[in-house]
Amino acid sequence: MVTTDEQIERVRELVASVPAGRVVTYGDIAGAAGLSSARTVGWIMRTDSADLPWHRVVPASGRPAAHLARRQLARLELEGVPISGDRIDLARARHRFPPGSGEHGGEPGADDE
Repeated sequence: MVTTDEQIERVRELVASVPAGRVVTYGDIAGAAGLSSARTVGWIMRTDSADLPWHRVVPASGRPAAHLARRQLARLELEGVPISGDRIDLARARHRFPPGSGEHGGEPGADDE
């Protein structure tokens, strides 16, 4: 599937809307944006997120990628995100998009990463 400009902009809007002190998973973004795969969100984030709060998007495990972990956890800690060891406490920090915010009603994506 080809990613459209509209899908890229929707992902960017959703990431920008995550408040400080909260996080979302790649699957959360995919679900709210109507995308079928969390991997698509990862690709968009990797190529077009320098001006976004990228550190607020995390894998479903709550554990940042090794190459980003120190920097990402430090930024999140400054925002007051609850962290235990090297993992974000998603039960306490996860932002929920309002129902109806995307094609899937803001629910996590099928392959939540």
